[in-house]
Amino acid sequence: MGKECIPVIAIFDVGKTNKKLFLFDEHYQIVFERSARFMETVDEDGFPCENLESLRLSVFDSLHEVFRRAEFDIKAINFTSYGASFVYLDQNGRPLTPLYNYLKDYPVNLQDDLHQSYGGENKFVLDTASPSLGSLNSGKQIYRLMKEQPEVFNTMKYALHLPQYLSFLVSGQLYSDMTSIGCHTALWNFNTKNYHQWVKDSGIDKKLAPIVNGKEVFSSTFPGSTYKVGTGLHDSSSALIPYLVNFHEPFVLISTGTWCISMNPFNDEPLTKAELDQDCLFYLTYNGTPVKASRLFAGYEHETQSKRIADHFNVTTARFKHFEINWRVIEGLDLGQSIDVFTLNTFAELDLDRFKTYEEAYHALIFCLVNAQVESTKLVLAGQNIKRIFVDGGFSKNHIYMNLLARRFPTIEIYAASMAQATAIGAALLIHEHWNTLPFPNNIIELRYYKA
Repeated sequence: MGKECIPVIAIFDVGKTNKKLFLFDEHYQIVFERSARFMETVDEDGFPCENLESLRLSVFDSLHEVFRRAEFDIKAINFTSYGASFVYLDQNGRPLTPLYNYLKDYPVNLQDDLHQSYGGENKFVLDTASPSLGSLNSGKQIYRLMKEQPEVFNTMKYALHLPQYLSFLVSGQLYSDMTSIGCHTALWNFNTKNYHQWVKDSGIDKKLAPIVNGKEVFSSTFPGSTYKVGTGLHDSSSALIPYLVNFHEPFVLISTGTWCISMNPFNDEPLTKAELDQDCLFYLTYNGTPVKASRLFAGYEHETQSKRIADHFNVTTARFKHFEINWRVIEGLDLGQSIDVFTLNTFAELDLDRFKTYEEAYHALIFCLVNAQVESTKLVLAGQNIKRIFVDGGFSKNHIYMNLLARRFPTIEIYAASMAQATAIGAALLIHEHWNTLPFPNNIIELRYYKA
């Protein structure tokens, strides 16, 4: 007798650095995993960018590999990736340009012209709930293309965000989704709940594929195949889905990585100028409801400063991995004037000679990070009755961080949430009914409670 064939969903999770393929069984356990990294290429200005052709080939290679495996029966495929970049397609669905990098410098005069034409920068960023971030506002990337390469713009049939381009490769369907439109793109007017007037005036709306609900699925373009293909999701919004499915009391999720993003799906109060200035914005869920979010560059800063401590004390950063919190060290910290200054820069400016041991220096680093995190997270709490904060990602495993966070929010339950691959699972959960015969799972998030 042959082995039983396991029904699975394939999820491509495409990050800036790592590109992963997961197969999940009906219990949302990972039964297969493959990871790839590509050499970046450069655009016409010599600026590094994603190698689209490598990415396209990798999607097909990975799919061929898993289709060849007789033990898996692929029922559906979905995609999640970083969202702030567009693929510009011609009539035949071929990319017309490189995938421009969202870190690329943006012409100041172009951005200023756009803002000034629509009531000035303050009004523009408030209406679009997008801090002014140049190329990181992907709508401005299309605007730039229209101004600097009009012949390419005119040849273009559609501009697709990266998650929807990946979906198109397998489904042949051209659509836009709310999670990609809603991630600081400067395209959406959060007051009118429609594309901003500038998108219509410039004719860019004609170059954006029709919007479809993220729960939709398409049939595959490959003859004889029966699996369904999802629309693709922006990664930050995808990571929120497992929590929305499992918890209905108001909560905040702090998703920690290079950026630490505090997301409050229960706060849709309009953004204020002050919040925007402190890097607050709205994301949109797959069905178009706003999620107030604040961002902090804390993971990056943690990596940089950990390395500085390790070099100074002549140890490796591995020493910091499993530190338990030492309250005596915390109580004894003397950071001079800076003990109450809530910035990430505080620690970067400290002379490490003031610390006797690397343990003390590392505790001080996390102390400063948590101070900054508390200020960032408070921006989205907005006096609401939030009962719980979940922390997922790297910092959820950091006992010093979690204990200090619990101490700073004594009236809120603080949980370290662990779930293998939350972003990928979110993309699988969203189309659950199209591939999974079992009921919705309620045990995929492991929680560890930290007492204040």
